[in-house]
Amino acid sequence: MPDTAPLSALPNVDPVTGPATREIRQLPPHLVNQIAAGEVIERPASVVKELLENSIDAGSHRIELTIEGGGIELIRVSDDGCGIPPEQLPLAVTSHATSKLPDDESLFHVGTLGFRGEALASIASVSQTTIRSRCEGQSGGGQIDVRGGVVESPGPCGCPVGTVIEVRNLFFNTPVRRKFLKTAQTERGHIVEAFTRLALANPKVHFVLRSGEREMYDLLPTTRWADRIEAFFGTDVCDALIPVESDDGPIQVTGYVCDPSVSRGNNRMQYLFLNGRHIRDRALQHALGEAYRGMLMVGRHPICFLRLTMPADLIDVNVHPAKLEVRFTDSGRVYSRLLQSIRQRFLATDIKHRVGVGESIQGDAPEAMSPASAGSIPTGLEEVVLGLPAEAQRQEVIAWARGDQPSAASVPPFRPFSDQASVLPSAAAMGNASPTDSVAPWDTTEPAGDSIGVTPHAAALTEPAVTPQEEVDDRQSQMASPSFCYLGFQIHNRYLVTQDQDGMIVVDQHALHERVLYERVCEKVLGNDEPLERQQLLVPEPVTLTPAERTAALEHAEVLTRIGLDVEDFGDGTLVIHSYPAMLPKRPPAEMLRTLLESVLGAGRDPDPKDILNRLLSTIACKAAVKAGDPLTPEEITSLLEQKDLYHDTHHCPHGRPTALFFSRKELDRMFGRMGHRSV
Repeated sequence: MPDTAPLSALPNVDPVTGPATREIRQLPPHLVNQIAAGEVIERPASVVKELLENSIDAGSHRIELTIEGGGIELIRVSDDGCGIPPEQLPLAVTSHATSKLPDDESLFHVGTLGFRGEALASIASVSQTTIRSRCEGQSGGGQIDVRGGVVESPGPCGCPVGTVIEVRNLFFNTPVRRKFLKTAQTERGHIVEAFTRLALANPKVHFVLRSGEREMYDLLPTTRWADRIEAFFGTDVCDALIPVESDDGPIQVTGYVCDPSVSRGNNRMQYLFLNGRHIRDRALQHALGEAYRGMLMVGRHPICFLRLTMPADLIDVNVHPAKLEVRFTDSGRVYSRLLQSIRQRFLATDIKHRVGVGESIQGDAPEAMSPASAGSIPTGLEEVVLGLPAEAQRQEVIAWARGDQPSAASVPPFRPFSDQASVLPSAAAMGNASPTDSVAPWDTTEPAGDSIGVTPHAAALTEPAVTPQEEVDDRQSQMASPSFCYLGFQIHNRYLVTQDQDGMIVVDQHALHERVLYERVCEKVLGNDEPLERQQLLVPEPVTLTPAERTAALEHAEVLTRIGLDVEDFGDGTLVIHSYPAMLPKRPPAEMLRTLLESVLGAGRDPDPKDILNRLLSTIACKAAVKAGDPLTPEEITSLLEQKDLYHDTHHCPHGRPTALFFSRKELDRMFGRMGHRSV
């Protein structure tokens, strides 16, 4: 059979003369509006968005939204705005008619939410619409009815100042579009989201939302944006808000981001407003993700409520009829401003992973933050209870829980880290220790020569074994000195328990060590633009890879070289490894290469070289860090906790897991039922 059908089988084709000529005709206005409605009016939520935006542009102080049947049966929006003169009501439902562009040049300086003049005409063409409106100073109002695009004659009516628009039986004359609508409950959810976006963007406007006979929201005007956010998302989100404010000339960024401990599995709670307009911009969402890099676990997304303000001539909002997408004249500057604003705020904020309620960071109350938020280096840790006999430990814990001062005989006075240099083994001192000294595995201080100086954990455990009783006796003798301050103790060979002057802290030793190593290697590779120290192989090691792994390794060979891994193509799907990072001496080079290539392949198609390098550095830090189950000596614990305060972002590991949990004294008292019994 032939692959093509005969000409006689095709429509409008004469088998003798060929295709028939077709007459070009201009579409009638009602059909044009129905076609345009396919872009402008996707579902009932689109109607709500367009009508609410018109009410806001009209200067309304109070806007009421009522829906029935998920907006399919009825959408009513009433406002107290400027209103529409009766003689202009027919023009208001005409396509491409608007009062928001007084001249042609206004399109390039749009300062209103709407401007295309398509919404009312599109809505009226696929529904039964009634508009009642009255202007200030008029004795009465006007009314106009539109049924499926057919405009009836306007007439007078009685109504208050403002506009009331009722949209009934949406898509009654376009059954295909109506068939694709979801259930009333689902459509109501989309309407609530559209209502939320506009109510968040305009906190000084009184918004009311009713669904049938039930009032869902009654939002009074407020000058404190956090109040409007709390009304929608509750106290848990509001208590985790961190204020952001930055002014870079014409570009201003204000609003809130949430503490990393409060996140979501999707990006739907990322609210970005540009000049009062809710927008979706992938570049800005990427900047937000970069600001939270290393603070969130994989698959989690940050929460934000941010307002960007800039001159209208620096942006183009005429990209799509839905007006969610915009273009920036200088997108790179906007990206950098948003990223730097959030990162600088994080550096000045104490982002502890708090356990319990009532201790989260307050969005509008910076004074409620702990003293550590004033600077990037927290204060030192307080007193010691470990190392005493069991009964003495119990008594000291009881005294601490009661709020009593520790006994001077067993616990030395509190000293900040700066006063302990002469009595505690610092990171630098341990990095230059002799082979017979106890060396912490995470000490990455560079000794004499060109080496990053990371000692494997196994090497630090080659000292002669010390019995537990000898450790206790030695610690007790050290504690007898008034200058000694022990910082924490290890439980289950994976967690370090310590305290500061505000409460108790439980540290994940692997997560904290991973962050410390990551910051050190980043400082060396990214800050100084130097490759990591490498160990040359006496005999190059061949490794067979899959085609995807081999391609990734060759494409990013330069990046691999920067982290100390030199590879060369050997042919037939085989690479040879000439060197590997010196900080990973115990891992087989082939296994290490495959692990790193997993990070490269996980970066997606056409990844940014900086993203790949960050992934590789975090992978190296993870593999080099001490593991859960590794026993640590007191000196190692001290060194790790000391280095915690030398870097930013040590509250989260590079993969976003918290490095520590903070239990405030207030929360401990609450959990033990001691809130009203402080003296017992």
